[in-house]
Amino acid sequence: GGWPGSNPKDAEFFERARDLEWKTALIAAFGSTCRVKGGPEDDANIQALIAAQTPVCTLFGKTWNLHVTEVLLTTLDDNLRIIEQSIAYLRAAGRRVIYDAEHFFDGYQADPSYALETLKAAIRGGAETVVLCDTNGGSLPWDVETIVREMKDAIQHPFGIHTHNDGECAVVNALTAVRQGAIQVQGTINGVGERCGNANLCSVMANLELKMGRRCLPEGGVQKLYELSHVVDEVANVTPNDHLPYVGKSAFAHKGGVHVAAMRRCEQSYQHVAPEQVGNKMRVVVSALSGRANILSKAEEHGVDVSDAAGVVGVLNDVKDLEARGFSFEAAEASVAMMLKRQQPDYRPLFELIDFLVNVEHRQGRGIFAEAMVKVKVGAKVMHTAAEGNGPVNALDIALRKALLDDFPQIASFHLADYKVRILDGQDGTEAITRVLIDTRNTTRMWSTVGASANIIEASWQALVDAVEYGLSVAH
Repeated sequence: GGWPGSNPKDAEFFERARDLEWKTALIAAFGSTCRVKGGPEDDANIQALIAAQTPVCTLFGKTWNLHVTEVLLTTLDDNLRIIEQSIAYLRAAGRRVIYDAEHFFDGYQADPSYALETLKAAIRGGAETVVLCDTNGGSLPWDVETIVREMKDAIQHPFGIHTHNDGECAVVNALTAVRQGAIQVQGTINGVGERCGNANLCSVMANLELKMGRRCLPEGGVQKLYELSHVVDEVANVTPNDHLPYVGKSAFAHKGGVHVAAMRRCEQSYQHVAPEQVGNKMRVVVSALSGRANILSKAEEHGVDVSDAAGVVGVLNDVKDLEARGFSFEAAEASVAMMLKRQQPDYRPLFELIDFLVNVEHRQGRGIFAEAMVKVKVGAKVMHTAAEGNGPVNALDIALRKALLDDFPQIASFHLADYKVRILDGQDGTEAITRVLIDTRNTTRMWSTVGASANIIEASWQALVDAVEYGLSVAH
C-alpha cells in the first residue's frame, strides 16, 4: 500500500484503508529496517509501520556489503543485527513480515557468504518469506537461475522474487525464480515503476497460467487481465501502452498481408495464445504493408459488402497511395471504414462540404481567439454556420456540429477525446507534412480518424469529417 513513514500522503492512505473491506487481498505496509543507532522501539519508520495497522509488513534491508559500508556507513555485523531486531520487533507486535533483500543478486556476486548471512538474520527474526531483489535490474536470467539454486541449497526457507526491468529481463527473471521454487512474485500492473519499471505482473500471471501451468489466479481470473490492465491505467491517468504483451491493444494486431491471409484460414497460425484467454481480441490493421486479406477483414468487421474485387483493390491502392503522402491508418480504423463505405455503389454522403474559412486573430484586451465558418449541404439544404473556439480546430469542430445538429441530433453526444499532431520530415520546417489523429467518443464507443497535409487545418478537417461521418453512419 505504500511507505507510511516516508510522507503524509501514504500515512493518510493507510488511515483510509482501515475502513475498506479486503476480500481477497492482504494490504501490506512497506518500510526499512531500523537505524543503526538505537533500536526498533525508538525508530520512527518502524513505529509508522506499527501505526499503519496492516496485517503484513514488508521490510527491506541491505544485502550488498558495498551498501552496508559505503551507504549505511556501518559494519557488516551491525547490519545483521538491525535486520534481525527490526523483524523480531514487528513479529512481536503481531505482524506477518515479508523481508525484501535489497540488491540481493549484486550482493551475492560480491560476497555470497555475507548475502546469505543477511537472509539467515531475517529468518532468525521471524520473516515469513525472504524476497530476493534485483534492485538495479541488471541481472541476466542464467545468473538468476544459478544464484537462486545456490541460495536454495544453503537456506531451506520460503522465498520470493522482486525484479526490475533495466536490462529488459524483469519478467523472464521472475519466471526463472518461480521455476526454481519462488512462491511470491513482486511486481506491478503494466510494469509501472522507477527508471525502466518493475516486472509486469500481467505478463507474469499470463505466462504462469497459460504457459507454465502454474495456477496463481482464481478461476476465470486470467480472462480479466486485459480489463485489469486498462482499469489501472485509467485510475492512474496513464495512456495505455498498446504494445504491452498480452494486454496491449496491439498485442494481437496484424497488418502484414501474408500474416492476415494465413490467419483468415487459421487464427493460431500467427498468435502464440488465443487473445480471448486474457480478455483481449485479435485485430487486423490496415497499412501500406497490407494485402487484400486485410481489406476483406476490415470490410467484414464493419459490415461492408466487398464482393466486388475491384473495390477491394481500389481501397488497397488508396491506402498505399495515401500512406505514401503522410497518412497512417494503423491507428485510424474509422477512416479505413469510411474508405470502404465510400467505395460502395450506393454510397451517398450524409453531408457535403461546400467551403470553410478559419480565422485566428489577436485583439487588444482579448488576446488570441479563433473563428470558423462552415458551409455544408445536407440533402437539398445548405447550412452556413460560424463558431468561435479556443483554437482553429476547436472552432471548426463546433461550427461543423452546429451545421449538422438539426438533421443529426445524435451528433450532440460526440466529443473530441484526443487530438494528436505529428510533424513528418521535420527537416522541411514549416513546409513539412502534418499528420493529425483524432479520437472521438460518444456514450458507448470511441473511434479514431486521420488526416495529413502540409496545412495543419486541412489535415484536421479531413480527420474531423471522417470522425463525424463515421459516427453518424454507425448511429444510422
